[in-house]
This record gives sequence, C-alpha cells and structure tokens, in this order.
Amino acid sequence: MTTTIYQARKIITMSHARPYATHVAVREGKILGAGTLEELARWGDYRLDTTFADKVLMPGFVEGHAHSAEGSVWDGAYVGWFDRADPAGKVWEGLKTVDAVVARMRDAAAAKPDEPVVVGWGLDPIYMDNVRVTREDLDRACADRPVVVLHASLHIMNMNTKGLELAGLLKSGVNHPGVPLGQDGLPIGELRSPEIMGPAAAKVGFDRGKAMEGSPEGLRSYARLCVRAGVTTATDLARSLTDESVDEALKITGAPDFPLCLVPFRIMAGMTPEDLVAFTAGIRKKSTDRCDLGRIKVVADGSIQGFTARMLWPGYINGAPNGLWYVAPDQLAQIYEHALGAGVLVHTHTNGNEATELAIETLESALKKVPARDHRFTLQHCQLASPAQFKRMARLGMCVNLFANHHFYWGDEHYALTVGPERAERMNACRTALDTGVPMTIHSDAPVTPLGPLFTAWAAVTRLTASGRVQGEGEKITVPEALEAITLGAAFTLGMDDLIGSIETGKRADFAVLEDDPLEVAPEALKDIPVWGTVQGGRVFAAATI
Repeated sequence: MTTTIYQARKIITMSHARPYATHVAVREGKILGAGTLEELARWGDYRLDTTFADKVLMPGFVEGHAHSAEGSVWDGAYVGWFDRADPAGKVWEGLKTVDAVVARMRDAAAAKPDEPVVVGWGLDPIYMDNVRVTREDLDRACADRPVVVLHASLHIMNMNTKGLELAGLLKSGVNHPGVPLGQDGLPIGELRSPEIMGPAAAKVGFDRGKAMEGSPEGLRSYARLCVRAGVTTATDLARSLTDESVDEALKITGAPDFPLCLVPFRIMAGMTPEDLVAFTAGIRKKSTDRCDLGRIKVVADGSIQGFTARMLWPGYINGAPNGLWYVAPDQLAQIYEHALGAGVLVHTHTNGNEATELAIETLESALKKVPARDHRFTLQHCQLASPAQFKRMARLGMCVNLFANHHFYWGDEHYALTVGPERAERMNACRTALDTGVPMTIHSDAPVTPLGPLFTAWAAVTRLTASGRVQGEGEKITVPEALEAITLGAAFTLGMDDLIGSIETGKRADFAVLEDDPLEVAPEALKDIPVWGTVQGGRVFAAATI
C-alpha cells in the first residue's frame, strides 16, 4: 500500500479540531491524516509529493445544486445578457437587445443548416426592460425551421411561428396560464412550466430532457468545468433517471480519468409517488465513489424573474399574476411520506415564499405520519423565505441551499421590478438561516449561472449586485462561514458529510488546489482566486491540462 504525503503552503481542513495543516497523507484514495510531516511519517514508508508546496489546499468544493447541462447546453447558441465562457474557454459576449439575440440565432441557423431545430439558451428579457420576445422576433432569425430558445432560468421557452405550428399551439382558444396570448388572441411564442414546454418541445423535435441531461461528451465537459472551479463533488439536480441512463452514467463516471463524483437526483416527473420512491431507493445500491445515487428532486414552482414563482401576499410589486404550481399538494405529500418511510432524501425547489410554505406545511404533516430523525429534506433556492419560515424549518430538521449567485445576477431587477426593495434585501438569507440553526449551503444552479463555488462564496459574503450595490447588508456572512457552506455545508445537505467536505482521517482524498489563501485575501477578491485544479479520490487533475 503506497502512502503519498502532499506538502502545501497551507491546508485549510474545515475541521474544527485541527483547522490548519502543512501536509496531508493519502492512501488508497482516502485521507490518512493531516498535520505535520513528522506526525504523518508515523504511518510508515511514504512518498513526499511537493507538487502543491506553494499552493493552498482546501476540501474539494461541493456544488449542491447544478446540472450537467452546464457542459451540454453549449450545443445551442448562447443568447444571455452577461459575457459567458464556454467549456473550451471561449468567451461569448452578452447580448443587450432583442435584435442582437435575433442576429446570433440567425448565425446559429446558418452555421447548422441541416439541423431540424435551431436552439438557443440563456435568454434574459428582464434585463431588456422586461420585453416579451415574440414568435415574430424569432421568425426574423429563421422562419422555415422551428426555433427554440430557453430562458436563463430554464423555466420558460420561446418558439417561432414554425415551432408553434408544429406544436399545435398556433391557434385561437388556447387557455392556459403558461401560454401568454397576444392581441390577436394567438400565443406570442412564450411557453411556461414543464407541462407546456415538454410536450411542445417534443412535437418540434427538441428533447428538452435530453438537452438538460446532455450527451456523454456533455457530462465529460461538465466534469472538466468542475476541475477548473475546484469542484470534486457535484449534483446533477434533476435527471430523468432510468435503468438504462443509470448504467450509462455509471459507465461514464467509471472511466479512470473521470475527475468528479456525480450526484444525480431523480426528477419527480414521469412516475407515481410510490414508484418514484421505490425506483430511487432501488438504484441506491448501484452507487460508486464517482456516482452517488438514491435521491429525489421535486419542483414546486417556477422562477421569480420569470414571474412563475408562487408568492404569498402581496405578490409581485408590478402587479403580475401569481406564478405556477409545478406539483400538486397531494402529490407532494405522497412523495414526502413514501420517501420518509424509505429513507430517501428529497430536495425541493421553492423560489417563491408560497412554495416554501407548501413544502414546510407538507413536511410537517408527513413527519406526524412517518416520524424520521435526521431526514435532511432540503429546500433548494428558497429565496424569499421569511424569518418565521426559517424558524419552522429549523424545528422540522430541514436544510436550505440558497441561491447566492442569484443576488448578483438578478438582485437589481428584483429590487426594481419583481418583489421590491424590502424583500429583495432579504432574499437568499444566509445570515438568517445560520442564526436560526438551519443547516445551509449555497449554489450556482449552473447553467443558470456559471459554475464556481468561490464566486458563490463571494456573492454570499459581499451581497453585491451586478450594478455594484450592496443589497441586504444584514444578510452577509463571513468568509469562513461561506467556505464552510461550499464544503461541509453542501456535503451535509447531500447526506455525504461522512465522506467529503473536510480534510480529516477516513474521508475521501478530495482537495481543491488554490493559488491563494481565501482566508487571507480581501473578501472582495474571493471570486478571483485562481484554481490550479483538484485532487479527487487521490487522483490529481490540473485545470490547465484537463
């Protein structure tokens, strides 16, 4: 058994018993211990590796809410507001007008003349004074083939006239809150909620589920992006898992050079609650060190900036109608009860505070029927939760994964357009979560925002919006708290804190290798710390060569 001892400038262990070290010993992909060279030499013969002698090691970052689509959406054209780097490192300029979006989609159509569907992603009309992109706009990009454009939130989709025709929606008399109509009584081309988007996309030949889950190469691209961000464990938070797709994921992640532990969640759709829980519990035994299975994702509502999140009174400040439910209350109750009985972890997407209220009330009732200790049911996003709701979450043993990145990307718009100043300032309330005793982590929701835990930590620490304003001073957290959130905090919400999240004896040898010390740089510089690469399960991956 070969023991390797890695020397580093500094090791931040995230262990309260021994917060810092200079060396870490690794054997068989696990950590023997962290300390001084003299201490670790007691394990016997070793090889001293000085590759990281001038680096700072942390536990490998844990991304608790992202999607492998971050690696595959680039098969379509990026039409978002912010500049964005693709998996190859090319930076695509953000688009500021509808005309610019049309032009890029026109280029995409010309570049792939044989593709049956022209696909774009990342659209963010709220930045364009909340304009509505219409079917006529997309007709200017391409009129003879269907055009499909996903919004940045992934909760809304636009189609051109050809697409609506093929989907059977270009007709009068359509009456659904997810299909806005124009003055002519016909759909404008904007489609909201999975129950509308999924069937419409399928009819035009665009498999939205496959686009979200991506190809094998997309999954490998996702893993490479994780290495560049210092991530060693990442969720794929909403896959339509089947026996076949599980086998494929196990094959891809099982490759010797696959640098990530993937944690795929089974999305709630497509099965009865009983079958959903039974299937998810059944595949858990197939888990490996690089593909950890057996969890469920429920989606309760939509997005705030898309006005599809479910809001308690007084609702949206601009008077927009309340958002959409993506799950029926009785369905949610059945999922919770079956999952508690089977010991299956459930994470629930709740953007609006009414959706959060539903999840809290449902879990409280479910726990009376099926008592379960340490269930760790987690609310994902949970952006508008009130202090009272956080206190109830704490009493019920719930966790939260707050969307810290969202505050930067859409904070200004929430302040001005969606929920107004007071609620915008308390969004993604990391301080309140910690102060009320709710286990907390933070996330990127990639590809909704770019993958990068150091950026996410920076967002939670500074609370800066895109315009440079501090929004919600009272909800800031400290740098050490943010670093714990992206390591042990995320590991806890996944039920994996016995395996990952800190550099301690017996845990997986997962490290983020940094060029600077996040505890020493100015908080404003957290997001700019270069990542050298990762060590995952004792295997070294340099970002420059991955």
